[in-house]
Amino acid sequence: MSLEIKVPTVGESITEVTIGQWFKKDGDFVEMDEVICELESDKATFELTAEAAGILKIKAGEGDTLEIGEVICEIDSSASAGESASDDTKKEESQPVSNKGGKTGEIKDMIVPTVGESITEVTLANWLKADGDFVELDEIIAEVDSDKATFELPAEATGILRHVAQEGDTLEIGGLICKIEVTEGGAPEQEEATSNGGSQAASTSVSGKDTYATGHASPAAAKILSEKGMDAKGIQGTGKDGRITKEDAERAQVAAKETPKAESKPTPKTEATAPSSAPKIAGSRDTKREKMTSLRRTISRRLVAVKNETAMLTTFNEVNMGPIMEMRKKYKDQFKEKHGVNLGFMSFFTKAVCVALQEWPAVNAQIDGNEIVYNHFCDISIAVSAPKGLVVPVIRNAESMSFDQIEKEVVRLALKARDNKLSIEEMTGGTFTLTNGGIFGSMMSTPIINAPQSAILGMHNIVERPMAVNGEVKILPMMYLALSYDHRVIDGRESVSFLVRVKQLLEAPERLLFGV
Repeated sequence: MSLEIKVPTVGESITEVTIGQWFKKDGDFVEMDEVICELESDKATFELTAEAAGILKIKAGEGDTLEIGEVICEIDSSASAGESASDDTKKEESQPVSNKGGKTGEIKDMIVPTVGESITEVTLANWLKADGDFVELDEIIAEVDSDKATFELPAEATGILRHVAQEGDTLEIGGLICKIEVTEGGAPEQEEATSNGGSQAASTSVSGKDTYATGHASPAAAKILSEKGMDAKGIQGTGKDGRITKEDAERAQVAAKETPKAESKPTPKTEATAPSSAPKIAGSRDTKREKMTSLRRTISRRLVAVKNETAMLTTFNEVNMGPIMEMRKKYKDQFKEKHGVNLGFMSFFTKAVCVALQEWPAVNAQIDGNEIVYNHFCDISIAVSAPKGLVVPVIRNAESMSFDQIEKEVVRLALKARDNKLSIEEMTGGTFTLTNGGIFGSMMSTPIINAPQSAILGMHNIVERPMAVNGEVKILPMMYLALSYDHRVIDGRESVSFLVRVKQLLEAPERLLFGV
């Protein structure tokens, strides 16, 4: 019995996942509850386990994006551990070969499927199969783009593909995108050439008669030709039925470079000669193209939405970090000995922000429809640069935590982010965000709000600068602070007063201990 394994529900707001890595190969025997692959969403990474023991049949490859509920693989639970997919293949090969496939006369119309409630049209981004190609049922034949995501279009039947829409065309939901001439028993011979015992097929190949594949470039070859501005016409294909392969396109490219230009008649020299052409400099001009991950697409979409949908602006101030640095130097060894964690800057900033948020609640608020929600707690989001992109884990009720509790939570979340092990719960919520670009050397920036929050505080690097103190010039370790906020919720008075209060608490950290 074959058991279908579908993409599980991994979070309320997650509608699709990307296959990050297969740990098992197609045809491998897997045990029940064994981890078979890794799935990536726009928020976290998950492991998919086998729901039964048997032979694995992979339906989607690494990098494919699947919606929740789609089939990702199948497990043949009737197979034993000693069997493999190759055994089944051998059995099939040992049986006498049946008749070659042929057309049934049925035409399958494929229309643009419904891909989301608010999506009314899509754009045909890329044909993965050429017009006239033989396609299998559920084989990916094209990619379509909507205003929210990119989707893969699988074949709804086995047969010969006939394009109706072209790349770049915009189609409404339900519009005709292609047709499939349904076949049975595999790929048909060259246009029914097997009707006379195969003699016509032989004569066709000998006489050089063209088929639907002749002169058509494969997807890889078409990409090379398109990038170099070359036409497929005039290129002799060496693939099946005369198809232009990737190697043909590369050879044609080299030949075009090596073909000398037609010699022109020498022109007599004149006093006013034309300027010489730019010198040719030897060097590599290679490029690399990678598909955006689901996480990167989500980050891009959200950041652009924040810029377009909020009245965002930034106010700045500077802080003398000397008092905090002196306090850390004095107590860091005792702190680590007692609590087992280093005393960093993040705990000082988190405590200072929590105090200021409680005094200026508008900075800790957010818009919900036509209402403003004021939060009486401080869930502080910490922006962390993870290997696969920016993530923002949350420290819950930071206003009630001590310095050592904050430092331990920061270390725990940072380690999980580095290993891509953060859960959905650890990254949802948050009322205010801290981001530290200073660890990368940033002197000044204007951070973008982490929606639906209304403000974010940017920390920067510490630089020794000459400052005027009581009429004297002193060299002090200074840091620029940047508060980006949504002017729809926060007025200038609240934003500036909040930042001044944070500066006051950081320059006199003993205030955090006494609550003044």
